[in-house]
Amino acid sequence: MVQTLTKPLTLTEFLQIPETKPASEFIDGDIIQKPMPQGKHSSLQLDLGSSINLALKTQRIARAYSELRCTFGGRSIIPDISVFIWEHIPRDLDRKVSNLFEIAPDWTIEILSPDQSQTKVIRNIIHCLNHGSQMGWLIDPNEEIVFVYFSDRTLAIFEDKSDLLPMPAFAEGLQLTVGELFSWLEM
Repeated sequence: MVQTLTKPLTLTEFLQIPETKPASEFIDGDIIQKPMPQGKHSSLQLDLGSSINLALKTQRIARAYSELRCTFGGRSIIPDISVFIWEHIPRDLDRKVSNLFEIAPDWTIEILSPDQSQTKVIRNIIHCLNHGSQMGWLIDPNEEIVFVYFSDRTLAIFEDKSDLLPMPAFAEGLQLTVGELFSWLEM
């Protein structure tokens, strides 16, 4: 029996292939396609990103991006929401937002989809923290729980409707409870 060995794809080669729908990520040499967002996921992603931008973008503190490819530390990932401090937003020579983001977001937010590997998502959050992110959130819409990963790698779980969700230092002016977050699923 003859075996044909295939050369593993490099990150540079991965970035040259056409985008897939839904998008694919490059993690530890593997190409992993993200699940297609569904109703709960999409509702939380849009409303949370809009709320972050309403509170922070107008003051040029930070900006939230939805489904933005971030390539750093040997991976190319697409967090559901990536938040960058204003000064960290990559810019072209004309000072417009760059198409390439080759740094970790300052705050990474993932929303768990049905049939999505929680372990894979947590590994991406930890990867972001290892490369400079201040905070990571994992939102589970089915359980109505938010797992908050801090830069020192501690974890806190928020599930009571009255729990005030912690924010990164740059977003302290943003106030949101667990109940407010998940109320967006009722609207």
